[in-house]
Amino acid sequence: MDIENLVKMANNIGQFFSAEPDINVATDGVADHLKRFWELRMRLAIIKHYQSGGAGLSDISKAAVAILAAEQEKLVNAGNG
Repeated sequence: MDIENLVKMANNIGQFFSAEPDINVATDGVADHLKRFWELRMRLAIIKHYQSGGAGLSDISKAAVAILAAEQEKLVNAGNG
C-alpha cells in the first residue's frame, strides 16, 4: 500500500469537505467517506500512518482518521476487529 498516495487521496477528500462551514460536519463527512468507499486494508494503512505521526495529512484529514482510529480501537477491544 503506497502511503503517499493514500495521504494524497485523504487530503483531496478533506479538501472537498472543507467547504462545509461546520468543521465537525466536515470531519465526519471525510470519516464517513473513508468508511464507505475505502477498502479495510486502505483504512488500516492510513490509521497506522496517523498513529505514527500522520505526516502529510491535512488537519481535517488527520481529524477524520482519528475518528477511524478510535472506532477501530473499539472494534479490536470488543473482539470484532
